[in-house]
Amino acid sequence: MITRSIRRILPLSLAALLASASALANEPARPECIAPSKPGGGFDLTCKLAQAGFKDEGLLKSPMRVTYMPGGIGAVAYNSIAANRRAEPGTLVAFSGASLLNLALGKYGRFDENAVKWLAVIGNDYGTLAVREDSPYKNLDDVVQALKKDPKSIVVGGGGSIGGQGWMKIALLARAAGVNPRDLRYAAFEGGSEHYMALMGKHVDLVTGSASEIRAQHGNKIRTLAIFSEERLGGDLASIPTAREQGYEIQWPLIRGYFLGPDVKEEDVAWWHAQFDKLNASKDFQTYLADRDVLPDYVTGPALEQLVKAQVQEYRKLGEEFGLVE
Repeated sequence: MITRSIRRILPLSLAALLASASALANEPARPECIAPSKPGGGFDLTCKLAQAGFKDEGLLKSPMRVTYMPGGIGAVAYNSIAANRRAEPGTLVAFSGASLLNLALGKYGRFDENAVKWLAVIGNDYGTLAVREDSPYKNLDDVVQALKKDPKSIVVGGGGSIGGQGWMKIALLARAAGVNPRDLRYAAFEGGSEHYMALMGKHVDLVTGSASEIRAQHGNKIRTLAIFSEERLGGDLASIPTAREQGYEIQWPLIRGYFLGPDVKEEDVAWWHAQFDKLNASKDFQTYLADRDVLPDYVTGPALEQLVKAQVQEYRKLGEEFGLVE
């Protein structure tokens, strides 16, 4: 005979089991994060942050794999998900401020910022300018004076074409120096670590990148001239001055996050939200982010939708100022 207390416990236990079974049912069998670039660089880092975080916190039964889909600084991956892989619940795609800039400038073709489901932002990175250790340029003023004397005297390498976020960072410095950004010598690279390889090979004189990328270049003899953040970063990059400290009011934050296909079911989106909530609540993961020069800044849900739209509008306005959009 079952006692009344056990009768009360059984329905509760059954409810918990059903809830657990429902959660497991929504877990993708083969979770994947697409880095829309070659290995190395910010998109790769963004995917590997999720990969490592989910593994360390035990939030996925199957390990997340990282795959690469370079092309157009995210355009190929964005179009692939928006057009052909619209309902894959296990496929995350990394995005950054560079992705939103390209959307604002119309570089993703017929798809705009409403073509995917924005899932989560986990933190902020910041833009940088770096040279080889043997470079004659010791600070931003050295670069500015050289640009004023002859804008074509410095070959600048960065991810993406003219108008992309790599170009924008040096364009903002050129504008502050009273130099027409169109007069710059800019060498475009697909992303990953290609522009750093070009720097070390002396094919370019200066590269635009991000703080998290600089960490990956410790084996190379590179000197970072400035970080485009509000304040100095901590850790290994604490000695690097901001552009503001050097008299140039230039900031370039780079959000790091993930999106899903537009037809992914809401229950699958909710499952991912729950996992990212748990990941964000982990102190170990917050430390993991900070150790890789990504400042924790968690945004999801309607707040992320608003952030994306506001950022795209801001970038579109900046593109108009530089004559990049009509």
